[in-house]
Amino acid sequence: MSLKIRSTLALVAVLSASPALAEPGGCLKYGAAGAVAGHLAHHGVLGAAGGCATGMYRRHAYRKDMREKAALWDKEHPGDPNASWWQRHHDSASVKQKAEWYEAEHPDNGNASSTPAKPAPATPPASTAPAAPTAAPAAQH
Repeated sequence: MSLKIRSTLALVAVLSASPALAEPGGCLKYGAAGAVAGHLAHHGVLGAAGGCATGMYRRHAYRKDMREKAALWDKEHPGDPNASWWQRHHDSASVKQKAEWYEAEHPDNGNASSTPAKPAPATPPASTAPAAPTAAPAAQH
């Protein structure tokens, strides 16, 4: 094998060994898709700019949702109140982990909104014993 082929295979092996991110694509991914779509419509630069803006918005919305879910996790599972600010905000669990834990505890059944479901109204349990007849009050004259 030539040196060029070996170096290409080594580069592919190194790049494929990195962990895959589960975030939506940012400016580069959406920009490339927008450039291809824009090229087909003879507006490649305009498509790339639009795709980049869309990608930045989508990634921002994704990260914002993760931060909100992590904050809800922290609210439901308070840590040590005597911990320092640094320990409370930089513990071993990342924002993404906390968001996944929150989603596992609160499945949204495919809803797009992140608002919690409203609980059912509390109703008293039905009694199985028949109600005792009440005596009518005596009429006063």
